[in-house]
Amino acid sequence: MGDLYVWLISFFFLIALLALVVFQLMCLADLEFDYINPYDSSTRINRVILPEYILEGLLGAIYLVTGHWIMALFCGPYLYYNVTLYTSKRHLVDVTEIFNMLHKEKKQRLFKLFYLVFLLFLSIFWMILTALEDHE
Repeated sequence: MGDLYVWLISFFFLIALLALVVFQLMCLADLEFDYINPYDSSTRINRVILPEYILEGLLGAIYLVTGHWIMALFCGPYLYYNVTLYTSKRHLVDVTEIFNMLHKEKKQRLFKLFYLVFLLFLSIFWMILTALEDHE
């Protein structure tokens, strides 16, 4: 039964991560269609970047602590990419360069979105499998 709770926690973490990435994509789309100014867009995006990184780190740590090695390995590349961006000081969106980097930023977040959807489907699969095993 404990594994089921781990999968439920990871499910909610992944939903929160998806919401943060979709929020960032919406801010970039609003900027692209001129509904919002660059300062407000970059401020909103920069406000949610660190919580996204922390949630992803916690998710990977939960998988490691609970012994779900395959899911921890799947979280590895995403976590490595975030740590690399953070240590090279490229994790925040610059208000003066946001228009020049708009296409790259959107592509980066779309890749993150698809990767998180993949992790979500894996998490749902393992949750259902665990529930069926507990039921027997």
